[in-house]
Amino acid sequence: MILKKDSLKLGLTLGFITPIVGMFAYYFIQFRLFTLAEFFEVMFQQKSLLSGIISLSLIANAVVFTLYINKQIDKTARGIFIATCIYALAALVVKWVL
Repeated sequence: MILKKDSLKLGLTLGFITPIVGMFAYYFIQFRLFTLAEFFEVMFQQKSLLSGIISLSLIANAVVFTLYINKQIDKTARGIFIATCIYALAALVVKWVL
């Protein structure tokens, strides 16, 4: 199966997609009464909410990273970790610069 492949490219792909899935999960849990357009509008208007959602979405990456580390698929785990660091830096930039 492709998800068992030990590849940095796969890790980066998973690392960048998983937080987006986490963000949509957060939307369905907390903001399901709003439309998706309203959710994004509020999120981009309130930078503290945006950085918080990015941070919470990274929990999804932590789960996937842990799965790959436990299976000793290290190159893929390294890619997930790199993507997580990039997302974390983006969250800091949003919180402190924008």
